[in-house]
Amino acid sequence: VQLQASGGGSVPVGGSLRLSCVASGRTFSNYVMGWFRQAPGKEREFVSSISMSGGITYYADAAVKGRFTISRDNAKNTVYLQMDSLKPEDTAVYYCAVLKSGNLYSRLERDFGSWGQGTLVTVSS
Repeated sequence: VQLQASGGGSVPVGGSLRLSCVASGRTFSNYVMGWFRQAPGKEREFVSSISMSGGITYYADAAVKGRFTISRDNAKNTVYLQMDSLKPEDTAVYYCAVLKSGNLYSRLERDFGSWGQGTLVTVSS
């Protein structure tokens, strides 16, 4: 499966963005999907994941839970990440990926694959 992420941009503190990730090549609804991010000078980290049907979601921790919302539209082969109340520490390149091993609650980068090219989110104070 090939993934194409978009929707990043530059926003002020407290702003919102919605990221999209469109999949092609395989049956999208067969995959658990995840979002990761990589801040400058840091390792890529897990943000959120969503089950194949979209009925179960999982978030990394309190840093994003309550502010970010993951969703998917299987008819459009797209997974979304709605980001609200953005903070400077949310500045990063955001990547979508397909779960290749493990389960929905895996936070490990090695359990995911088919990485999209990433989309840059910059939050300025």
